[in-house]
Amino acid sequence: MKVARALLSAHDKTGLVELAAGLAELGVELVSTGGTARLLREAGLAVREVADLTGFPEILDGRVKTLHPRIHGGILARRDVPEHAAALERHGIPPIDLVVVTLYPFEATAARPGVTLAEAVEQIDVGGPALIRAAAKNHAHVAVLTDPAQYGPVLAELRATGALGPETRLRLAREAFRRTAAYDAAIAGFLDAVAAGAPAAGAGTAATRAPARVPPRLLVAAERVLALRYGENPHQQAAFYRPAGEPPEALGALELLHGPELGYNNLLDLAAALGLLAEFAEPAAVIVKHTNPCGAAVAATAGAAAALARACDPVSAYGGVAGLNRAVDLAVVEALAGLFLEVLAAPAFTAEALDALRRTRKKCRVVRVPAGGGGERLELRSVPGGLLVQTADLADLDPGALRVVTRRAPTPAELDALRFAWRVVKHVKSNAVVLAAADRVLGVGAGQMNRVDAARLAVERARALGHATAGSVCASDAFFPFRDGLDVVAAAGVTAVIQPGGSVRDAEVIAAADERGLAMVFTGLRHFRH
Repeated sequence: MKVARALLSAHDKTGLVELAAGLAELGVELVSTGGTARLLREAGLAVREVADLTGFPEILDGRVKTLHPRIHGGILARRDVPEHAAALERHGIPPIDLVVVTLYPFEATAARPGVTLAEAVEQIDVGGPALIRAAAKNHAHVAVLTDPAQYGPVLAELRATGALGPETRLRLAREAFRRTAAYDAAIAGFLDAVAAGAPAAGAGTAATRAPARVPPRLLVAAERVLALRYGENPHQQAAFYRPAGEPPEALGALELLHGPELGYNNLLDLAAALGLLAEFAEPAAVIVKHTNPCGAAVAATAGAAAALARACDPVSAYGGVAGLNRAVDLAVVEALAGLFLEVLAAPAFTAEALDALRRTRKKCRVVRVPAGGGGERLELRSVPGGLLVQTADLADLDPGALRVVTRRAPTPAELDALRFAWRVVKHVKSNAVVLAAADRVLGVGAGQMNRVDAARLAVERARALGHATAGSVCASDAFFPFRDGLDVVAAAGVTAVIQPGGSVRDAEVIAAADERGLAMVFTGLRHFRH
């Protein structure tokens, strides 16, 4: 397909002058709209105004300019249908062979803090998607560009062959429909959030940001940004996607600074690490293995936190993913020296630390990733025949809602340790029990089919690693259904317990705690993690 005429209407002007100049050199007539036409004319290019082609001026402050039969007829006409060619000639409509459109920045506007509904709605493009869809539908005869990254390869093909092949046009059409689908999904998600009573600011696609309720229709728009070698196992295919059109955040904004390419399991573990790190304002370090924390600690400095986290369970930490919520410096590098890690992630790295890591850790992936777990969002999980959807578990512990249910109340020191343990147990697979001090994890019982085994495992892991369990505290992600689990941790020397409560046998469990002189508080909040 040769290109004789191109229509350019771009909000994002990146690379547009270079594209237009290249097309003009190839003899392509340029047709454009207001601001785009001015830019090209200022660059010394000959441009035909859309209003000149349609015989009708732009109206309503530019809201209507390309929605006209002389534009869409030129795009949609099939060149292999004589009746279409005759209609174009009869009405004096010139065919358009190439359409270049970048849409109004709705996604960026909707994600801006404090944005109003009126401001967001004003950035809903109407003519742009219509042009894109028309050109993509007629890709047998028309090419469509929707991203400045496409400009260079298309110009190169035109220069090399004088035309754009059918494979190229089909690929561009597919990318165009993906762009309009993501755009519409962002708009629908934003309006869903507004209708549900959620703040307009920061609302994005329904697939990634949570309105006050789950929507009746789920619109998922994401773009592949990282091809992975394989999935959980080598025979599975995998890739990483992020919400289309939204500002990158959390894992979507990661940067691999050193080491081999990232894998599917690396990203799962890194997601778990980021979620746990988001619980702490103070310097914190976590080490995750198979999405469960095997080390977690807080301290006055990142280096001290890393040393404590490593000491929690150095056996399980081997081959794990380590994350920090502060910059990695040489103290962190030294604290983790000799421990094989798949990934070391942090929001920043000092130059000295990065140099040391590049010299000493050839197989460790060093990743810069913003702190935080990604904020309000919907979580999606595929199941045979559909999707399970829920809002993210971002509920924090309300100290005012804690209910002391035993004769003895926790001491201030015990309350600090219980607070720490509760933050960690929230990120352990159920059934989950965690033994902890005020600044570190001592033992973890994760993913057990009953709670008494989770309690036994937490105690056994702590003792096997040489940690003193006497004087520690215990957190359970859900209630103790029987007193047996509580008896296990009490026998290990635990002095205080935090759990949701709500069992029909709560009275029995409370009595067991009183018998042993334990302090116990109920949260009224459960943190199952399947």
